[in-house]
Amino acid sequence: MKSNVNSSLLTKNRIRKSSEEDHLQQQNYLEVVKSFARLTYESVYVIDYEKMGFEYVSENPLFLCGYSSEEVLEMGYEFYFKNVPEKDLELLSLINEVGFDFFAKLPSEERKQYSITYDFHLVNQDGKHILINHKLTPLFLTSDEKIWKSMCIVSIAHHKNAGNVYIHKQGTDETWELNIKNGVWRKSEKPKLSNREIEILRLHAQGLTINQIADKIFVSSDTVKYYRRRIFERLGVSNMVEALSYAVNNKMI
Repeated sequence: MKSNVNSSLLTKNRIRKSSEEDHLQQQNYLEVVKSFARLTYESVYVIDYEKMGFEYVSENPLFLCGYSSEEVLEMGYEFYFKNVPEKDLELLSLINEVGFDFFAKLPSEERKQYSITYDFHLVNQDGKHILINHKLTPLFLTSDEKIWKSMCIVSIAHHKNAGNVYIHKQGTDETWELNIKNGVWRKSEKPKLSNREIEILRLHAQGLTINQIADKIFVSSDTVKYYRRRIFERLGVSNMVEALSYAVNNKMI
C-alpha cells in the first residue's frame, strides 16, 4: 500500500516537459494572486500605483464593506475615502508618506524583501466600524526602482486601536516601528518565544483547553498558565485570542 501511495505522489501529475506556451502563462501573475485568494480566509487585493487604483480585489468579504469585489475594483482609491473614517485617513496619509520614504532609502535589490503592516478602521454599509490589519508588500518595481504594484492582505486586527505600524524584512527578525507622533521609525527585533511557548500556542490554536494541554504535554495546569502569562508579556497582548492573532500575523506559529 505504501509503495502505491509513493508512486501516486511521484507520478500522478508529473510534467515531462513544458512548452513555450506554458511559460507564457507566467506573465499573467494575477492567476497566482487569485489562486492564493481562493486558499486564504483573508481579503486580497492589488494596488497599481501608476493607475492609482486597484488591479484585483478578491471576493473575501472583510475588505469589501458590503460591496461586491467588482464594485470595489471600480472605485479604486475612492473606496478608502468612502469607507475609512477621517481620522484614519489622516493616519493612512502619514503611513503612505513615511512608508515610501523608508522604501526609497533601501537598496533597490532588497525592496521586495520588505512588508509593512498597520491597523485602521473600515466602515461597512451599516455604519459599523471594523478594525482591520493591513499588510502590503511590493510585487513589481519600475525601471527606475519605484514601487509599481503591491499586494495587500486584510485580516481582523488583534490590537484595540488604529496604528501599530511596523515594517518587517523577510527572513530576519528585523522590525521597524513607526512613532506616529513624530513620524520616525525605530528599529527593534521581533519578540521570540521558546519552543514550549510555541507548542502551547499551537495547542490553543487547535482548540484545546488549559487542562487538555496540561495532560498532553505532561505538566500541571498551573505550569500551562505560567507559560500563557509569559506569552502575553512577550507579545504585549492581554488574552489568548490576541496572542494567536499576533503569532499568526507575524509568522511565529
